[in-house]
Amino acid sequence: MFARRSLMVLALALAIVRCADQPTAVRQPLTPRFVRWAGNATPQFTATRVLPSGDANKIFQTPPISLDQYSVSFWAVRGEARSVQINYRDVGGGTTHPFLLLTTTDPALVPGLGELAPGDSVLVTVSVDTIHLGVSLEPTGLQFGAPAQMQIWYGGAGGDLNGDGLVDSTDAYVEKQLLGLWYREASVNPWTPVPATQSLVDKSFTSALPHFSEYELLSLLDWVVSW
Repeated sequence: MFARRSLMVLALALAIVRCADQPTAVRQPLTPRFVRWAGNATPQFTATRVLPSGDANKIFQTPPISLDQYSVSFWAVRGEARSVQINYRDVGGGTTHPFLLLTTTDPALVPGLGELAPGDSVLVTVSVDTIHLGVSLEPTGLQFGAPAQMQIWYGGAGGDLNGDGLVDSTDAYVEKQLLGLWYREASVNPWTPVPATQSLVDKSFTSALPHFSEYELLSLLDWVVSW
């Protein structure tokens, strides 16, 4: 009995020494990865401005316009709802799909100019990233009293959300667990996640924006364990 117990203790000690020789498992920081447009060609974009009509209960939609250098501008007025919707035509079937809907009602503080009075306006420009699913909203740093509302769709990725050229179960996991809306103030600053509501049915994110910046749809690579 004593010999058997001694052998068990020796085996346990050897196992502990063997484990101690192994490097400690390290979890690397999560790395954001851009979500790219599907295909090799830039989609064709059009935009529709939505302006208030004389009747406060109705809105007036201007005819669709082609984006100039992949950007569109409209006057945001403090105290009035102004919107722009950007659609894209997919390369394969030529079908039109929504990409962005931006609505402003309360632009409050313009960088370099100061606070806007009710009825004053500021020229807003939306520029589309033609490689990744994202936009830049200008003037950068424009602040709102009541947040601007932005809905951005990610169907333009064609289902490939991790950029490996395949659409499989990994992309479904990325969509449900790792995909999100991120922003940065300038190109030298890191990306920061934005609170947003995801719709798996519409394949979109909706967010209330307190200010303008650069926004991208990013996925996070899962934890990597190094031994």
